[in-house]
Amino acid sequence: MIPSATVRGSVTVRFFAGAAEAAGEDQTLAEAGTVADLRAALADRYGAELERVLTQCSMMSGGGRLEEGAVIEPGATVDVLPPFAGG
Repeated sequence: MIPSATVRGSVTVRFFAGAAEAAGEDQTLAEAGTVADLRAALADRYGAELERVLTQCSMMSGGGRLEEGAVIEPGATVDVLPPFAGG
């Protein structure tokens, strides 16, 4: 059986805290198939500072954390959340 190709589509990306500062905006649209694809696309678009911040960020969608290989459904909203200090 041949595995199906990952479907790529537009997703809404919402940046929070240091990720929003590094991107220079709070929200954007991006093409992605997996979380790893999305991280790469965002780093290409916004440069080294966001790429550095993304290494520390969690990606969340639908109330749950997304792992690197997770497929992101077209039309989804993905929140980019840097670690937060405090309690």
